[in-house]
Parts: sequence; structure tokens; C-alpha cells
Amino acid sequence: MAHRTHNSGKGHAGHKKGSARRPARLDAGLYKAELLRLQAELVALQEWVRSTGARVLIIFEGRDAAGKGSAIKRVTEYLNPRFARIVALPAPTERERGEWYFQRYVAHLPAAGEIVLMDRSWYNRAGVEHVMGFCTPAEHKRFMAQCPVFERLLIQDGILVFKYWFSISHGEQERRFKSRLDDPMRQWKLSPMDREAILRWEDYSRAKDDMFVQTDTADSPWYVVEAEDKRRARINLIAHLLSGIDYTEVRTEPVTLPARPKAVNYTRPPRELFRYVPDFAARFEKPAAD
Repeated sequence: MAHRTHNSGKGHAGHKKGSARRPARLDAGLYKAELLRLQAELVALQEWVRSTGARVLIIFEGRDAAGKGSAIKRVTEYLNPRFARIVALPAPTERERGEWYFQRYVAHLPAAGEIVLMDRSWYNRAGVEHVMGFCTPAEHKRFMAQCPVFERLLIQDGILVFKYWFSISHGEQERRFKSRLDDPMRQWKLSPMDREAILRWEDYSRAKDDMFVQTDTADSPWYVVEAEDKRRARINLIAHLLSGIDYTEVRTEPVTLPARPKAVNYTRPPRELFRYVPDFAARFEKPAAD
């Protein structure tokens, strides 16, 4: 696999703010072909991370229904789960609420050779906790002051940190919420917090703007993913991530399969001794023609 030269520097591609929305949906055929190509590059990236002992942390933030989860699925689809972990923490326990705020996140940071993808992160305090009153104003202020310092320490220790904000309009968010109402496969995604996301749209907007002012730093910048079109958002995200790491192709020894040796002194037990799963799939087969 030929590797393209990526931007180096601080490990991030150029930070371009204020780009216009492009809501037109990417053609399905073009999307699938390019996604597969990028996913092959992600596999090459993971092998580089594993072999060099690099540590990669990718933070996914954004409004509810912005497409973070589906983007994470496309990133990890062909990666080895032993070296690529998804972190999606539940609400903190009583004990965790009594810890230093960043403490429970530290345990999930990448070790050498790992890629960690956080489906929401410590930025919960800047968003939902702040808007919904789950933290005090003093706790929120302390978070805003400590967060850039905390992230600077991670980067100084060698962790490659990427922070992505998935941006959608209120109309698109509402459309996605409504599409889940009658979909039994996705109803579990709806919660009372989604109702609040609609009612408190402007509160969340102000919280996000304040968060960017305080935590969009030269060391640890935010990158906005325009997510009105999920296909386009996934392609743009993966391409940007790949461009932000100066990885190279790692050549591995090809695996060869030996000839199977003949069985010696072994006879398989009769099939009737075992319990087999019924052939449920057989009912979907068409009868053979006479």
C-alpha cells in the first residue's frame, strides 16, 4: 500500500474556520469506494501505531444526533479491537462524583500502541452538565481553567490528541430525532435528554461557543465536522485524521499456511452426541427445481 506524505508539524492539518455548509448528499457509490480506501489507510495507520508504540486519542463531541456514533463505527470497522478501543462512559457513580473531575477519564487514555476513540469525553462538563445544571458554576469555571492544562500535559507526554466537533442545524437534528420515533431499531437512542436538546438549543449553542473560546488552543485545537450529510462527514473526518499523523507503511512478514497433517489416532465422535443449533436459515432457501 503506497503511503501519501501527510502534514507534520504539531500533528494536525491546517485549522480552517468558518467553512460553508455543503448539505448535498454524497453519491452512495462514490462514498462507498472512497470510504473503503480510507479504511484501508486506517488499517495501515493502526499497524504503524502498534509497531511504534504511538498513542492516539480521538475525541468526538457535538450535538445529540450529529452522527458521532456512526462515524466512530466507520473508523473502527476494520481495525483490531485489541488496539483500537471505543470509550463511551455512563453517568458517573457516586464515588466518581467525589473524585477529581478528570480522574475517571485518565484510566481510559491510550497506552503504547493504542488508538482510543472517545464517544463524548470530559467535555460533558462544558456541555450537558453545564446546561442541565449537573455541575455548579464553580465546577464549570474550574473545568474551563484546568482543561487546556490537562490536554497540554497529555500532548507533552506524547499522546496525539484530535478533537472533533460534529455540527448540524437544528432542523436536521429534529429530523433525525423524528426518524427514530417509529424505528424499533433506533428508539433506544431517544431519551429525555433529547427533548432538552431541542428546548435548550440556544443554551447549548452558548455553551459550545464558550467552550471553544476557552479550549480551542494552538496545542489542542478543535476541528469542526460539517455533519448535515453523514456520508460526507465520515469521509471528511477520516481524511483529516489521516492527514494529521505522519505515519508510514509498516511492512510485515507474510503469513503462510502449512499443509494440514493427517490425523493420527483421532476419530471424531458421532454427530448425534452433540446438540446442534437448528438450521433456521433453511426456511429462506428456495426449493430445488425438479
